[in-house]
Amino acid sequence: MATVKREAAPARPGEELATYLPWYRLMVLARRFEEEAERAFRRGKVGGYLHLYNGQEAVAAGWLAALRADDIFFTAYRDHAHAIFRGTEPRRIMAELFGKVTGVAKGKGGSMHIFDVARGFYGGYGIVGGHIPLATGAAYALRYLGTDRICLCFLGDGAMHSGSFHEPVNMAALWGREGLCPIVYVVENNQYAMGTSVERSTVVTELARKFDAYGIPSERIDGQDLLTVHETAQRVVRQVRERGAPYAVECLTYRFAGHGAADLFQPYRTREEVERWKQRDPILLLERRLREAGLLDDAQVAAIGQEAEAQVAEAVRFAEESPAPDPEELTRDVYTDPPSGFVP
Repeated sequence: MATVKREAAPARPGEELATYLPWYRLMVLARRFEEEAERAFRRGKVGGYLHLYNGQEAVAAGWLAALRADDIFFTAYRDHAHAIFRGTEPRRIMAELFGKVTGVAKGKGGSMHIFDVARGFYGGYGIVGGHIPLATGAAYALRYLGTDRICLCFLGDGAMHSGSFHEPVNMAALWGREGLCPIVYVVENNQYAMGTSVERSTVVTELARKFDAYGIPSERIDGQDLLTVHETAQRVVRQVRERGAPYAVECLTYRFAGHGAADLFQPYRTREEVERWKQRDPILLLERRLREAGLLDDAQVAAIGQEAEAQVAEAVRFAEESPAPDPEELTRDVYTDPPSGFVP
């Protein structure tokens, strides 16, 4: 298991910590959503497959809190929480899991393909590393069109060993020399590529160093602490927006659930290891800080939990009662009409 670098958290005034209360609520909501999504999968309500984000909430929350409303981002298949943090209605995400027409992709994408373009979310992707070229090209387009918007590309540790990582990252470095590729590669190193540990899948286990080969600056941080992630994100986002050049951050984190819904027994890791990481549950770490600052107490924690339960219950009810797509919907949005005057 990789060693997580932990530094003593600097003291912060209560006023500053209070800005993280809304993110605590969202992280609790995202955790409840995932727990209910798994129950729905076991009941046969979820079409396709399911990957959960439990344990990694501080990574997406910290980075997305640092973006402007007009910035964009891409991620892989563990994508429900990213949408929740960006403001997508949980009931539309649940409806997508249930394959209903009220889902964010009209029930045609499912768990691995959550989209919300209006909020700058250009998708979850089911093919490992398949979204990295898309995100890199999108970042180039943002600067080519003369904007100062930036792109985040969340990717897992397993994706870094694919060709779809090395080719676009090389191009990003070249474009970045001209200030034409404002992208941040956010590596969510949750220690396992499916059931293969980082130590068994690569010799260079400090994954941030892989960006050295392309001259892209990088760093490695504790991905369990929301404040650490958010402070890093604010600094890096500001720099990338100014320079138009790529940057990479490896966030050390851990998924508490199995790789996917069928990964029940997890023979590749011990129960003790999972329990050890749960001592650094990102929600509990943030909750502890807020309690110490006098911003949370038992009653408030219980109320926030109940509020999240109610939102998730409403999301399930909405998904259950929503209609299935018409058969004609199956081929709609697959192709687009050619522009006027187009000659093939």
